Amino acid sequence: MLLDGVNHIAWISKDVARLGRFYAEVFDAEVGPTMDHGPGETMTMIKVGPHTELNIFTIEGNTEVDRQTPMWGRGRIDHVGLAAASTEAFGTIRQRLIDSGASDGTVNWFGTTQSIFFRDPDGLEGEVLLPAETA
Repeated sequence: MLLDGVNHIAWISKDVARLGRFYAEVFDAEVGPTMDHGPGETMTMIKVGPHTELNIFTIEGNTEVDRQTPMWGRGRIDHVGLAAASTEAFGTIRQRLIDSGASDGTVNWFGTTQSIFFRDPDGLEGEVLLPAETA
């Protein structure tokens, strides 16, 4: 393969501080500083893995963050799947998601992978995955 994973995923938030706290508390993510990104825009980078970031934007007057619809009705990108670093990390994340009210803790088995779905504070659906051979 010519690629080595995903570098970043960018999305819009109303409250990047709240979102940053969630990803830091649940996933041990590293939240960078918020920077100006143009008139009425800010960008905050949240490092969620060794090579992967969430680039979170706030944009004055943009209401897209308010639009949440059921799965497969969200547009071209439906949800984000994050890879757990280990079986232990998957268990820790699962419990943190339950404790934060972001998930009911249901573990889904998809043959080669197990996963847990969650909703972040902005309502964006996410999934944490672990290959079955490491479970």
